[in-house]
Amino acid sequence: MGERVEISADDGGHFGAYKAEPSSAPKGGILLIQEIFGVNQVMRDLADAYAGLGYRVLCPDLFWRQEPGVDITDRTEAEWQKAFALFGGFDIDLGVADLKATAGALRRSLAGKKVGSVGYCLGGKLAFLMATRSDLDCNVSYYGVGLHELLGETPKIRQPLLMHIAAEDKFSTPEARDTVTSGMAKVPTAEVHVYPGVNHAFARVGGEHFDAPAATLANDRTRAFFQKHIG
Repeated sequence: MGERVEISADDGGHFGAYKAEPSSAPKGGILLIQEIFGVNQVMRDLADAYAGLGYRVLCPDLFWRQEPGVDITDRTEAEWQKAFALFGGFDIDLGVADLKATAGALRRSLAGKKVGSVGYCLGGKLAFLMATRSDLDCNVSYYGVGLHELLGETPKIRQPLLMHIAAEDKFSTPEARDTVTSGMAKVPTAEVHVYPGVNHAFARVGGEHFDAPAATLANDRTRAFFQKHIG
C-alpha cells in the first residue's frame, strides 16, 4: 500500500518518508511519528492501517540527520542499544522542524483538508510538541516520554490533543505521571486517559508489553478523535 517519498528540510537537504494512501479520495491527512526504532515495519503497518481509515499518511524518517533509513526491530539487546543511542543523539527541535516540513507537504497535497498527528514513545513526545508548536488541527500522543518536563509549553496548546498514558510506564515514575495528568487538566482542549496496569508501548502489536484490551480501547478513542476533528 505504501511507498517512499522525499521531503525537503527547511534548513536544507532531503529526508525520506513512508507514504500510505487510502483506497479512495482522502478525508484528510495524518502525520505518523515514529518510535525510537525508526520507520520500521511497526510504523509502516500503522501507516497502512490509518490509510485504511481513509487518510493520507506520511511517516518521516526523523533519524536521517544521524543515519538515514533506520529500520530496527525491538527483539535483541543490540537493537535496543542502537535505538537508545539514536535517541540520545536526537535533536528534538530539529525533529519538530522536520515534522513541520512533512506536515506542510502533507497539507499542500490535500488542498486544504485537515491534518493531524499521532506519535508513539518518542513520537508521543513529538506529537505533544506538535500540539504546542504547530497549527495542526489535532494531535494524539501515545505514552510520550519526558512530558513532565514540557508542561511549561501547555499554554500554547489551542487545538484538540488526545493523550494515552500507561499507568505502569517503565520510562516514567508515578510522580511524573501525576504531574502530567494534573498539568493537562488545566488545558481545555486536552483529553487524557490513563490505562491502569499496563506498561510502555502497550499498543505496539507484537511488543513485549502489548496489552490487547488497553490497545483496543486507546485505538478506538483515537479513531473517534480523528473522525471528529479531521473527518
